[in-house]
Amino acid sequence: MVLKTWHEARLIPTSGIGSALEQERRATSALLAVIGAVDDFGRSITKPCGAPAGKIATYVEVPFELGKKNVRPDGLIRVTRGKREWTALVEVKTSDNALDQEQVENYLDVAREQKFDAVITVSNEIPPVLGSHPLNVDKRKTRTVELFHFSWMRLISVAVMEKEVRGIEDPDQAWILGELIRYLEHEKSGALDFTDMGAQWTRVRDAARKGVMRKSDPEIEQVATKFDALIRYTCLKLGQRLGADVFPQLPRRQQKDPAERSAELVEELCSDSCMSAKIRIPGTVADLEITCDLRGQQLHASVVVPASGHARNNTRVRWLLRQIPEEQTDIVIEANYRGRREAAPIEDARADESVVIPDPNRELSRFRVTRIYPMGLARSVRSKSSFIQSVTGAVDDFYAEILQQLKPWNPPAPKFRDKPEPRKQPSDELSSTDLSSMDGPEPAQVPQT
Repeated sequence: MVLKTWHEARLIPTSGIGSALEQERRATSALLAVIGAVDDFGRSITKPCGAPAGKIATYVEVPFELGKKNVRPDGLIRVTRGKREWTALVEVKTSDNALDQEQVENYLDVAREQKFDAVITVSNEIPPVLGSHPLNVDKRKTRTVELFHFSWMRLISVAVMEKEVRGIEDPDQAWILGELIRYLEHEKSGALDFTDMGAQWTRVRDAARKGVMRKSDPEIEQVATKFDALIRYTCLKLGQRLGADVFPQLPRRQQKDPAERSAELVEELCSDSCMSAKIRIPGTVADLEITCDLRGQQLHASVVVPASGHARNNTRVRWLLRQIPEEQTDIVIEANYRGRREAAPIEDARADESVVIPDPNRELSRFRVTRIYPMGLARSVRSKSSFIQSVTGAVDDFYAEILQQLKPWNPPAPKFRDKPEPRKQPSDELSSTDLSSMDGPEPAQVPQT
């Protein structure tokens, strides 16, 4: 008999966390212990940081001397393969605690002196671009020591992918990783969701609605950075549900230079009062595009679908419409020609394809399928009208109801040509007597006497 008041024993309990320091220590110890105990999870964390495949050992609160100062990183990871050793110092923050730049730079100095390979930071801060760091540290300190960052949300996503999608063969290791996931998803662990757009959100939102923003306002860049972090968070959450790697799609130059991405968003905000992003989901017909119209207070989720290779434009429109469920009525279909486009509600297009084909002599090249959602205005998820929840909800809904239904057009397989009728041979039409007379020369005529 199991009573409701009985609590199951847990490998990593959430009870007894009484302070921010205790929360941070327990999260650090739990994370590092599981990195060392679960081979696949440990490898998925250390490999992107440049570590070799090998035996992983982890330690907590390792003391070092830096000049006259005593420094104590939260943890240390060491990977050994043969004679090679790879070592990284680890700094962890939980809840709303932000990384301290001086502290992280001290650890970079220690790593350089000790000839370690990397410093890894963990916090709830989500950098705007994958591979970038929340802190703008002195670049001279990362010449010989690499600096990496993991948000708690990214760590949870990696753990879920390893356990639920790729699978852990060893049942004990699978159970241990499941305990870490359960712990980090608990509200007391300090591993938080993305919950706030920042103190400048309301001011920038209202300025965008009135069209009075200036590029020189530092608040605009702060909101732009927060928006990219929100998109990263949305990708991580969607990836967990799909069991796939979902990520923002950025040009290569913006991946290398996050400042260029921020500048593009600032320009978009000041000129159009909008913020937009593209999300790449494996196996989809094209990227999911999300545009936040702050002036109109609407969210536009859309996808650009290449037109099929059918000969007639009407057939191309019908090919697209057949893929969208009949119950989806609040959708706009935009047909694109060379240098021209035409849009109409999906119900009008279903009734008459020609509403998006004004010129039948021009060949359709692609379609844009768009659904419009109401935009939340509040900066925090604690409000009923949350901007964050409206964005994540729109992305999830558009993918589930529309994008995953769409498939790219493939030309039909070539068919066998009709076999020609076999030629009739003489043997099919002549009798055996006729055939026997054809075997040799005709008999000679004998003259009568």
